[in-house]
Amino acid sequence: MTPLLEIQQLTKSYPGFNLDAVSFAVEPGQVVGFIGSNGAGKTTIIKAILGIIFPDSGTISLFGQKLSPTSPLLSPLKQRIGVVFDSCDFPMDMSVEDVGRIGKASYDAWDKSAFDEFILSFGLERRKRIKSLSRGMGMKLSLAVALSHKADLLILDEATAGLDPLAREEIIDLLRQFMESEGKGILLSSHITSDLEKIADEIICIDQGHIVFDDAKDSICDLAGIAHCRQSDLELIKASKGYDVGELFYRSLPLSSELLVSNRFEFKEAFPHISCDRASLESYMELILKGEIL
Repeated sequence: MTPLLEIQQLTKSYPGFNLDAVSFAVEPGQVVGFIGSNGAGKTTIIKAILGIIFPDSGTISLFGQKLSPTSPLLSPLKQRIGVVFDSCDFPMDMSVEDVGRIGKASYDAWDKSAFDEFILSFGLERRKRIKSLSRGMGMKLSLAVALSHKADLLILDEATAGLDPLAREEIIDLLRQFMESEGKGILLSSHITSDLEKIADEIICIDQGHIVFDDAKDSICDLAGIAHCRQSDLELIKASKGYDVGELFYRSLPLSSELLVSNRFEFKEAFPHISCDRASLESYMELILKGEIL
């Protein structure tokens, strides 16, 4: 099956920053979570996908069609993508109702009734100006547009930022409903890792322009663990030769250390006296990015 999005060996250089040979894909039926600190390269990649910037090298393919400076993101492909950035980018003097008119003029498959239902459920007043919307309400408006033209791929950059927990859960439910249709996919960039734990299938972490890990969400949240170790425990684990060099990450705390292990069940069998808890996506990322190699 052709990937909805496929990136191969993507590079882009700016003063003080290099995106270095990034490769990944979003398959039909897959939600890919995109994480990393500010400035890591996530937004650069999203802008390259959308044709806002051109990479220095590498390839980007959407729905099997390769993009390049001479073959940019053409209108038929744009019709199949729904996009939400980390801010509401419609003109400030427009009303919510005006945005709906733009959607109708821009997308062949625009569904006015769906848009109307979204703005009603989101509590958006039709005549309210964009400049008077809160950040959260602006994000909801952008999402209403993205979900109202029968897109096959959603690209969301911090789409749940600025929303309270109940509103974020509402958005996650809408994304789940979107994925119920066959052949859909989502690339979801977010700093709110708990949202990704609820919906993502794959997690890609980028740091300083490099992909640090690309793992199934279940292998992170269901299998990985955080072991709570004394110094003597760390020495015992290292001496056991049960792990490859560079496989274990740890960080020192005032009274103990936290050790990231890929399979907490196997670890508990090998070291039953050491407490080992389930890893969250946030703790997994933090230990890999900020931890030391045992």
